[in-house]
Amino acid sequence: MSNPFSPREWLQLTMQQQGLLQPQTSVAETVSRLSYVQIDSINVVERAHHHVLHSRMSGYQPKMLDSALAKGEIFEYWSHAAAYLPIADYRFSLQRKLQLQNGGKHWFEPDDKVMQEVRARILAEGPLKASDFEHSEGKNGAWWDWKPAKKALEQLFMRGELMVVRREKFQKVYDLTARALPQNINAKAPTEAEFTRYLIDRYLDAHAFGTAAQIAYLRKGLKSAVAQELAEMQSQGVLASFKAAGQSYFYCPALQLHAPLPNKVWLLNPFDNLLIQRQRLKQWFDFDYQIEVYVPAEKRRYGYYSLAILWRDTFVGRVDVKADRQTGILLLQQLTLEAGVVVNGLDEDFCAAFETAIREYARFNGCERWKLVKANHKGLKQKYARQLKC
Repeated sequence: MSNPFSPREWLQLTMQQQGLLQPQTSVAETVSRLSYVQIDSINVVERAHHHVLHSRMSGYQPKMLDSALAKGEIFEYWSHAAAYLPIADYRFSLQRKLQLQNGGKHWFEPDDKVMQEVRARILAEGPLKASDFEHSEGKNGAWWDWKPAKKALEQLFMRGELMVVRREKFQKVYDLTARALPQNINAKAPTEAEFTRYLIDRYLDAHAFGTAAQIAYLRKGLKSAVAQELAEMQSQGVLASFKAAGQSYFYCPALQLHAPLPNKVWLLNPFDNLLIQRQRLKQWFDFDYQIEVYVPAEKRRYGYYSLAILWRDTFVGRVDVKADRQTGILLLQQLTLEAGVVVNGLDEDFCAAFETAIREYARFNGCERWKLVKANHKGLKQKYARQLKC
């Protein structure tokens, strides 16, 4: 169990495999590189899934994701949460779908009658969203209640009978899978062994290295199977491993660090693939991060929607952001640097990289300027306070 890389090299390998060190060329490439992009509805700034792509693609715009979905290059389903996935991975979504078709539970009890009616309307009328099933008294019958229809749509979607073909103002628009799925896509359900191997290959390709628990993250009942497959792959020489903090980490022996580390700041949202496993983040990057959206306002330390600030290969702080769309100003409501990051004045390399990142992020959010409202560092206050930066 020799370790071929230093701790810092492992960090940079993670960033490399996460698509941060070299710009990705398309939405399909980026989603494939990451294995999934989580969907989130919070919109105090541009939504998280768009931000993840912005962090990895030069000149990214939300319409690019819409186009990739429309072309069938990606699809929407469930990873550990709602996500966009590579269309090449479609068959691996069938395991969950078949479980639900065979009586597995989702969030609520299925209503077969309403599901049949919903399916029939989409068959006859084409793609529909939940709001298309709204009614006034006396129209379409008593069952046409919005809530039952929405539940039916979601159940049919999770079972695989419907697919999301687009979103309109963030509402899902559903069509029959038989019409929406590209014809050349493999739709054969994987075996348990194939699905386990898929999880391992995808995780290690996106994160460079990982434990059985990390690979099986939020995959109920799969940790043991993943651990067994990892041991088998190592015995065959397909994988190698090393020990860190009492845990066995697995990686591909061909892994190499080939992307240089730039003087750059990345602003990463709470649902970014690099941040989503908080314990891993804490162990390897020494960054203790929590989203405070669900924390009462009086108990928040860093703000409602704080982005993590990654400078080179070190997380140096957080910035709570809000896009004031009426004025076109991106508000940095609270900028907090980690203790010890700045010792003897502000680092000009950091400031230059930070300003570039904020300027690009402001434009991405449709804002022409940005403004620092509050900061925990005197030098930052003096440098940026009372100014509207372009």
